[in-house]
Amino acid sequence: MSQPQTYPMPPRHKGKLAINALRARRLDEDVITRFLAEHEVPVVEGEKCTFLYRGPADAVAVRHRIVNQPQHVPMKRLDVPEGVQPLWYVTIELPAASRVEYQIEVRVGEAVETFNDPLNPHVAHSPVGSSSVCQAAGYETPEWVVPQPDARAGELIDLPLPSRALRRTTHNRVYLPARFRRSSHYPLLVVHDGDDYLTYTAMRTVLDNLIHDLDMAETIVVFSNPGDRLREYPNYAPHARHLTTELLPAIEEQLPVIRRADARCLMGASFGAVASLSTAARDPGVWDNLFLQSGSFVFTDIGSDHGGGPAFDPVVKFMNRYREEPQRVAERMFITCGVYEPLIVPNRSMVPVFESTGARVQYVESRDGHSWENWRDRLRDGLSWIFPGPQKFVYE
Repeated sequence: MSQPQTYPMPPRHKGKLAINALRARRLDEDVITRFLAEHEVPVVEGEKCTFLYRGPADAVAVRHRIVNQPQHVPMKRLDVPEGVQPLWYVTIELPAASRVEYQIEVRVGEAVETFNDPLNPHVAHSPVGSSSVCQAAGYETPEWVVPQPDARAGELIDLPLPSRALRRTTHNRVYLPARFRRSSHYPLLVVHDGDDYLTYTAMRTVLDNLIHDLDMAETIVVFSNPGDRLREYPNYAPHARHLTTELLPAIEEQLPVIRRADARCLMGASFGAVASLSTAARDPGVWDNLFLQSGSFVFTDIGSDHGGGPAFDPVVKFMNRYREEPQRVAERMFITCGVYEPLIVPNRSMVPVFESTGARVQYVESRDGHSWENWRDRLRDGLSWIFPGPQKFVYE
């Protein structure tokens, strides 16, 4: 069952905000330069986060990605003497442990440019570009996402696999735990968008650390990659057929994985979560564990206008049909979603539907958006629950 999410309480800020104290001073170039040197931007004081930009402009704004909030937040120009470089500011209240990706929008005349915050060193990357990151009070980058000196590194090997189902050669990478032995047998995790998980969530490092710390069982992990992602992931029969009748037998033939459904897991984020769910639904009893992150579980209760564009048509058709006749497609499901992303409503809505099938569901929310670092930060919770370390569970 899902549990209420708890967050740390941020320290209460006493006295004036730093920006207000600056406004009260006699300003010159040195005062502003020293202020910027003494403060990390955004300036986080309790729940108040002050965004800053320095430079000439007709208008400046913060563009963030928090759903149901104005995503274009104008900044104010600080009154400075003539000849002093302008300083712009705005203060936004963010709850504890929030992590928000944003950019700065600058308008000069008719020209508008949007770019990462030049005053903020924290940047998140994704396949579609990068964004600045505001880390609110209480948020901390997990220590297990960076290499630990005493954690032995697992091996990553390429596994190209010709697929008749997909009519192409699939490109996979296989992670073998550091103490891999062919005389042992291991659970199997298949990860959609595998190279993206490796690149943007540091998942190889995460696996090394979690296995070393005994949080997660030694596991063989296949990082699978799509061809045409928007065609293959939203409930595409050839994709499911490839995973179940081509990839799985090939892995079982080449590597010592446990040949039981309860020792297999499909994992993915966004459309990759849909691909995981629909693959399990097409062959119940093959994949008994699912790790679904920010699933694009878009559906319509009334009418057919889902607002997602043509790419979501097969998703909506699949989800509507599933909601009409829910079936248990896996024994255990770990589901995560950020409260700042548009998919929070469909993900919340699907939890009781999955639970109604008798599946054991663990649902976790975070104060974050639809981003790879959000999915990274949830890896320990999900992986240690799906395949617990030896102190919690033994397969053999």
